This record gives sequence, structure tokens and C-alpha cells, in this order.
Amino acid sequence: MTRCKSMKCGMTSMRSTTAVDRPSRLDEFVRYGVVVLWVCVSAFCVEVQAADVPESARSPKPVHQDIVEAVGKAKLSMLYQGNSAQECRSWQDTFSGKLAELLGDSTPPKKWHATEESRADCGDHVRYELLLEAEGVPSVPVYLLIPRKLATGQRVPGVLCIHGHGSYGNDPVAGRTDLEGVPKDIERFKYDYGLQFVRRGYVVAAPCMIPFGRRVDRPSYGGNDPCAVTFVRMQAMGQLPIVANLRDLRWSIDLLQSRPEVDAERIGCAGLSYGGRMTMMASAIDQRIKVAAVSGALNLLQERMTLRHSCGSQMIPGLLKYGDYSEIGSLIAPRPCVWETGSTDALIVPKWDEVFRSRLRRAYASLEAADKLHFDKFEGGHSWSGRIAYPLFDEVLNR
Repeated sequence: MTRCKSMKCGMTSMRSTTAVDRPSRLDEFVRYGVVVLWVCVSAFCVEVQAADVPESARSPKPVHQDIVEAVGKAKLSMLYQGNSAQECRSWQDTFSGKLAELLGDSTPPKKWHATEESRADCGDHVRYELLLEAEGVPSVPVYLLIPRKLATGQRVPGVLCIHGHGSYGNDPVAGRTDLEGVPKDIERFKYDYGLQFVRRGYVVAAPCMIPFGRRVDRPSYGGNDPCAVTFVRMQAMGQLPIVANLRDLRWSIDLLQSRPEVDAERIGCAGLSYGGRMTMMASAIDQRIKVAAVSGALNLLQERMTLRHSCGSQMIPGLLKYGDYSEIGSLIAPRPCVWETGSTDALIVPKWDEVFRSRLRRAYASLEAADKLHFDKFEGGHSWSGRIAYPLFDEVLNR
């Protein structure tokens, strides 16, 4: 009996302990309800937060898409919006100052000399191969074309003729049909406008820019774009290819003005493709250029960076904060300028080209020089025309 009582007491004690430790059904229900409520509230909060986040930010996009969107929203804070001559001149002063700040110094060397590498009698003109040299500055190869039929002491206008992209640099512009591969480029792009200008009686300077022609070793780039690689390398030194080329083009104007055959006050500039872009740049920066022909370069940087890539040799870091190529082109006003575009040129984008034209028209109209702005929309592709350019140069430079 004693044992039974002891066992009974133990069982009673065990039942009592279990009853205290085990949660009742009501407790379990309450706890379960709390958990469910917490989960629902948490899910609702996450849903609300997700709804507050734009769809575009919920998952990472390729960097290309991010850049395209950013370029499309570029400020262009210094677009010209005026109508009067005074407003336009004031804007030109301000924007040209900002452009100079973005570019840096493009002044050619003050002390320099030209080394003659060769000369050739080409019948109606003499072709010189020169090397412009100065201390601390890379040498620049330049073709100098001088008409044969010049009277003693006669001074004629000079034209700076600028080449575009391609393996042959300035060779096609000078009409070097004796060099392998050059005749095909001349035929395809009507590329020998330097030769055509000298045959019209002008002294022509046709320099070679970087990274083209003699000034690039393409095999060393391993198939990479020399323009892109050169841009990156020069940026590491705080330099820009477009500024180096601008300096060399202005140096070539110095060459023209130093020649006894040239009237230093009558200088023109012409170029195709990248040569057109650099014609725009040189004419905007250097007031010595009295007339310009920009061919195959009616592109906006905003358009190119939105729809495709742009050449490293054309890049001006920070430009889209303030303006575009159209604003640089507007700095040429009120001087005469013709912009050539081929009807089948795939590099000229419809609608964007009209944006460019409208901005140019506003500047020229403000300066009461609408008749000095010309557009040559010719039948053809990405090539030189000259249909309006040649007579325009004759009119302006041979007065």
C-alpha cells in the first residue's frame, strides 16, 4: 500500500507537471493567429515598399541602357534661345568660353619649322610633303599643294582640307592615286577635294591627324579601335585627341599664312566625315577661317550616344551638360558655311538632322545672316559633294 501510494503520488505529480507545461488549445490558437497576422502584415509592407519603387529600379539593367537613358535626359543648359543679334553675340561669347574650358588649350606652337620630305611636279600643281616640327610637340605630316600658274608675287587664298576616318589619312585628299588602295577611297567618297581646290587656284594644306595614316600603327592595336584606345590613353594624361588634332589643324593654318603664295586674310576650310567634324571645330574656334564646308557630319552627340556609339576622337567630356555639336557649329555664324548631306547617308539620322539645322538657322537668323547658311542635300551617300561648296568658296575668297 505504501508503494501504491508512492506511485499514485508520483503519477499525480507527473500529471500535474504536464498540465502546466503543455499549452492549451486556446494558447496554441492565439499563438498561431499572431504568427499569421505578423506574416500578413510583413507581406503587406513589402508589397507597399515594392509599389513605391519604379519598375526600372527593381532589377539591374545593362550599363548601355543606363547610359542611353541618361544621355536622353542631358541638360544642354546653354542652348541658344534668343532672337536678336545682341543676344546671339552674347551667347556666343559665353558658350565659346565654356567650350574652351571643356577642351583646354589648342594653341599651336609659336616656334616651329617645316621640313621638306619630298616634292612632286603634278602638272598643274606642285605637291610638297612637309613635316611640321616644334620642340615638345608631336610632328605633323602635311601635304602642301601649290598651283603652277601663279604670277610672280601673286597671292591667292588658302584652303585647309581635312581628311576623315580611314587607313590612308590625308593621302586621298591630296589625290594620291599612285598609292595602293587610295584610288578606291577617292572614287567611293569623292575624297580628293584637296586636289580639286588646288586645281581651282587655291593653295591647299592637307595635314594628317591622329590616329590615322602615317600617325598610327594599326597592327599594334590588336584589332581594337585606335580612336577609342587613343582617347582612353590620352585621358589618363588629361589630354584629348580632338584637341591635339585641333592644335595641328590650326598649326596648318599657320603654315598657309606663312607661305608667300597665300593671302593670309583669305582662308577657307573643308572636310568630309570626321574631317567635317574637325572643319566645324576649327572654324568655330579659329576666326581666321572665313568660309567652311562641313560634309557628312550633321550629327548631334546626343543622337550618336543614344542610338549608337561615337568615335573617341570626337569626344568632348562634359559637352552635353551645356550643349551639343549644333552649338559649336553655331559659333561659326555669321561666317558663310555649307553643310553637306547625302540622301542615302546612313550616318545622318532623320529628325535629328533637322534639330541640328533648326539650331543653326536660329543663330544665323539672329545675326541677320540667314543667307550665309547653306545646306547641300545631294543625291548620294556618305561622300563629298562640292556642288555648293566650290562656288561658295570662289565667291567668298576671290572677291
